[in-house]
Amino acid sequence: MPTKLQESQKSYAVVIDLDEINGLQTSRILAQRGVPVIGIATDPGHYGCRTNSCERIIITDTKTEKLIETLEKLGPELDQRGVLFPCEDMSVRLISEFRQKLTPWYHIALPEADVIEMMVNKTSFYDYAQCNGFPIPQTFHIHNREELESAADRLIYPSIIKPPTSATKNWEANCKLKGYKVGNKEELFAMYNRCESWADVLIVQDFVEGPESNLYSCNCYFNADSQPLVTFVARKLRQWPPITGESCLGEEIRDDKVLEITVNLYKSINHYGLGYLEMKRDERSGEYFIIEPNIGRPTGRSAIAEAGGVELIYTMYCDILGLPLPENRDQKYQGVKWIYFKHDLQSAVHQWRRGKLTPREWWRSIRGPKTDAVFSWKDLGPFWFDILRTVRLFLDPEERKKRNFSDL
Repeated sequence: MPTKLQESQKSYAVVIDLDEINGLQTSRILAQRGVPVIGIATDPGHYGCRTNSCERIIITDTKTEKLIETLEKLGPELDQRGVLFPCEDMSVRLISEFRQKLTPWYHIALPEADVIEMMVNKTSFYDYAQCNGFPIPQTFHIHNREELESAADRLIYPSIIKPPTSATKNWEANCKLKGYKVGNKEELFAMYNRCESWADVLIVQDFVEGPESNLYSCNCYFNADSQPLVTFVARKLRQWPPITGESCLGEEIRDDKVLEITVNLYKSINHYGLGYLEMKRDERSGEYFIIEPNIGRPTGRSAIAEAGGVELIYTMYCDILGLPLPENRDQKYQGVKWIYFKHDLQSAVHQWRRGKLTPREWWRSIRGPKTDAVFSWKDLGPFWFDILRTVRLFLDPEERKKRNFSDL
């Protein structure tokens, strides 16, 4: 390996968490714009590591300080400072914590470290939102059974019980769901008994009633002056797993309320970098409530902005390097869709079995201009390896247990 990577007119984009859908999509978007990409991943067997969008893929543990060691080793090999694109909360937190070590070799678009920690931890974020007038469902932080008993009498059912962060190790080891929906006190206590050891603190909230299409999101990029250079509003049409899962079919849409709350929230924290806010409109009252934010990284639905002609990811790359910004930064509301076909098919079958969706309705819902999360004619490797991985997981009894959605 030479001491210097091949010289390029453009700085390298270093995409961390290539073994996540966010990382795969980010590397493809940048490569399509002529940006040289280096991918970093934990799992070399992941389908994302089969992409042809990276000039080089480095395998290391992206969830520990080994990531920082890897970046420090890579830095001197670059002919100019690279641009970091962490794609999961843990890598965002690590880069934030060790940014002083990394800045000689990399450009980093992140707000202050205390802002990062507040935003990635739901406990602290919900406290911030409540104190600053941002709309959230009624929320309780549960450290013990006594606190649960107090909250149980005040909750409006159905409710949700979930961990404080998306990277709670014990929760991830036992469950692949973001949280559980419970219909009454008895179900709440039963679920608490099941998962109280999975996290030091659990969050219980009122469930915001309404279909999946009431879930809205806004992806955004704010420059160093905390000004929004790009915003893009979309909504879910379906998700997988059901109830508390991630989008598998979404479409762009205009919703000025979601846009206004997103911009106000990120301005209030003096944000710098990529952001994302998910909200839900309550079917009963019409009110909007914040479900969760993301900070400092692309999300699964960042690619829908690109499909809609809005260059979210490339704008960050250009802005951080002082290059001319892309012209396509305004949402045009063309109704473009984003789909993760495998998961959307699973979601559709789940709903079909429960009489909530017909095959014709499913087909109508996926028609029109769209981009696929994994499939690409120019980069077929990830799609086929994703299929093989799904078959292997299905044959593993322990993995099937973690992914048991039959009671949802």
